[in-house]
Amino acid sequence: MSNAGRNSGTSSPKRGGGSSSRSSGRNRQKGRSGQQRGGSPSNGGRRTGGPQGGGREADPRTPGRGLGGKQVEGRQAVRELLMAEKRKIFDIFISAELEGDAGVSDIAEIARAQRVPLTYIARAKIERETRSEAPQGVMALAAELEEADLGELLRTRNGVKPFLVAVDGVTDPGNLGAIIRNCDGAGVTGVLLPKHRAVHVTPTVAKASAGAIEHMPIALVPGLPAMLTQLKDHGIWIVGLDDAVDRDLFELESLADEPICLVLGSEGDGLSRLVRQRCDSIVAIPMRGRVSSLNVSAAAALATYEITRGRRPSAD
Repeated sequence: MSNAGRNSGTSSPKRGGGSSSRSSGRNRQKGRSGQQRGGSPSNGGRRTGGPQGGGREADPRTPGRGLGGKQVEGRQAVRELLMAEKRKIFDIFISAELEGDAGVSDIAEIARAQRVPLTYIARAKIERETRSEAPQGVMALAAELEEADLGELLRTRNGVKPFLVAVDGVTDPGNLGAIIRNCDGAGVTGVLLPKHRAVHVTPTVAKASAGAIEHMPIALVPGLPAMLTQLKDHGIWIVGLDDAVDRDLFELESLADEPICLVLGSEGDGLSRLVRQRCDSIVAIPMRGRVSSLNVSAAAALATYEITRGRRPSAD
């Protein structure tokens, strides 16, 4: 068994605390405002709009330097973008074939209420601009996602200890989106992404997350090994997930109820050497069949919910 760190036991250690805040309030607004036909994502067409729309002072098509997320595709992802009301939305484009369709009627309704410019255009024009596999005839252009404040993620808030997930070199956008969606469902309080050698929030990530990017605090960190050392200094236990160890995920026991950071390795190589060295414990998901490992997003779902299960008694 490979197990790095200062303590590999399952007892409940005392190292001090910290925690995080997670804001995911939703407010579905209804009302009336104008909506336009014609135009395209490339030429914009005629626009009307209120406080959120119509301007190009921060062109959503220019490359971002942070998390990304400026182009959002897919019905659920765009719906959550509107409902979260956390960032400026410049435009929404819907395939003309879907005008009046019940599947997008609430998107149009919320956009009108928030005075976001909405344009119906030919499906072919949307498909030329979109970058995810199945945009479902809906695309939005918005301001870049705001990075979470790392200091806030280290704090205990409203009695909830930090429950962080750090991603060590995941490069597949579909995997990252699914991981973020899992984290939102399991009650993770923040996700840590490396600034380099890892995918950030692309349209595919936004769609695969089903809109969870709007609600899950995400922080970019310059170097994951150094950041894990900083987390330890704040009393947060570092648990790596890797299939090359003998210790079982289900042996975490009371450690799950401590301030904790779960580290997920990359799709091919797993945890990097420097990250492994900074883990207090490394655990594996037991595999009973012939396949030796799970996809990283499936592994993330199992591991995060196991930690959630271990934290439930203190919350009840």
